[in-house]
Amino acid sequence: MRMDPIDGRARGDSAGSLIADLLTSVPDLFRKEMALLRSEIGDKTEQAVTAVGMIVGAVVFALVALNVLAAALVVALTNAGLSGGWSALIVGGVIAALAVALGLKGMNDLKASRLAPSRTAENLKRDAQAMKEAVR
Repeated sequence: MRMDPIDGRARGDSAGSLIADLLTSVPDLFRKEMALLRSEIGDKTEQAVTAVGMIVGAVVFALVALNVLAAALVVALTNAGLSGGWSALIVGGVIAALAVALGLKGMNDLKASRLAPSRTAENLKRDAQAMKEAVR
């Protein structure tokens, strides 16, 4: 008797018992992999929604920055005293930097490689290997 590498149950060494064990293990394994896939896709969807939210936040900050920077330019040109205009310019620059940081973070989080169900793919590779070894 050997232990099944997939479910840990004892089994006989005959080809018939190996095939029977494999046929009973495959549906259970498939159900578990599908549950993992659903869970991982849910996690990746949540990650994508968060990334889109960051991009929307970046757009809002960028619009505010453009308004502040435009006001700063107007004030700077009309006053030539530069104090009010430069103050607005500094505030607008900080908001623009924040918009860039959020946008880059959101774009990075939306890369396809970060959204792929990598845990499920790894489990499927291990399961395929375990099945190959069980049939040998």
